[in-house]
Amino acid sequence: MGKGSGNVCGKMSTEVVDPSKKVTEPSATVTSNVHASTVTSTKKTKIFIIYYSTYGHVQKMAEKVKEGVDKVPNCEATIYQVPETLPAEVLEKMHAPPKAKHPIITADMLTQADGFIFGFPTRFGMMCSQMIAFFDSTGQLWQQGALMGKCASMFTSTGVINGGNETTLLATISQLSHHGIIFVPMGFGLGAPLFDVEVPRGGSAYGAGTIAGPTGGRQPSEVEFEECLYLGKTLAGVAKKLSS
Repeated sequence: MGKGSGNVCGKMSTEVVDPSKKVTEPSATVTSNVHASTVTSTKKTKIFIIYYSTYGHVQKMAEKVKEGVDKVPNCEATIYQVPETLPAEVLEKMHAPPKAKHPIITADMLTQADGFIFGFPTRFGMMCSQMIAFFDSTGQLWQQGALMGKCASMFTSTGVINGGNETTLLATISQLSHHGIIFVPMGFGLGAPLFDVEVPRGGSAYGAGTIAGPTGGRQPSEVEFEECLYLGKTLAGVAKKLSS
């Protein structure tokens, strides 16, 4: 016991401190590391709202959807149109108004977005030919799997209540599935407006919708615009979680 305790004391007493040497302060490094760990990312979640509109109904809905996306922190929405496929003389005979100023999208731009919200009128229960042509141009992205894991929602416009508000969106899910894009439905989370059967309205669990009337004279209602806001907020929230 005596030898053991003597050795310990001897070892402890051999340490000599040179007062001329500068003592390193660890506090600056620790503070810097703590600061770096508390910095939050400011990366924006990018949502592309991509639509086609002949008479302006879907265009107005797209602008309202953008308002919904912009309400989600750190999310930003950009509105694009798909290219027109009809000749100008045909559009004139259809009495179609001039196109909005939103830029035209090309397939290669899709990789820049975290999520999409597609809007289009119905054509006999399917998306219009202009949107079909746009999806047809995404073949190379499909081969590359370039859109896998991104998410998308949809909205539509039909002539009458039973004119395809549900089937148009359902028929489009196959396009998303082949790309590996996650479909985000609107559901019934908006609540009361979706359960009101006294007022005609578009929309379903699959996405927002409007009823344009057989001549296109009816414009989107306040309830239908509420759907658009909700759809934008819902998709943006999901895209933000998936991209974080």
